Amino acid sequence: MAITYKWDIPQMNAHIQAEGEDNVIYTVHYRYTGSEESGGETYSSTNIGTQSYTYVAGDPFVPYEDTEAFENVVIGWLENSLDVPAMQASIAATIQSEITPVNEDLYFTWQNPVPPVPPVVEDEEE
Repeated sequence: MAITYKWDIPQMNAHIQAEGEDNVIYTVHYRYTGSEESGGETYSSTNIGTQSYTYVAGDPFVPYEDTEAFENVVIGWLENSLDVPAMQASIAATIQSEITPVNEDLYFTWQNPVPPVPPVVEDEEE
């Protein structure tokens, strides 16, 4: 099955007024997540980051709206300014390593001790 990618825009920072416009976005916070089902399990990986923008008076300006259509505009900004193929390759590699691990974590027991198992008390028959 193929990896499905999804953008999430949890927050944007905006100047209240700048260059004659209201709510001028200067930073977009994003999560770009890929997920894939394999063997009845869902595996996923997320790239989290921020992307800065600078509005210059006279450039095309899209006014902020609290709508899905505006979210799609912001996603377009991200896709035009980030290396999405590299992000997808990184996410795909992480998912593949989850599906087919090639590494494992090992610990020294004296650094991460296992809690002692309480003794088993058997009921005495009377």
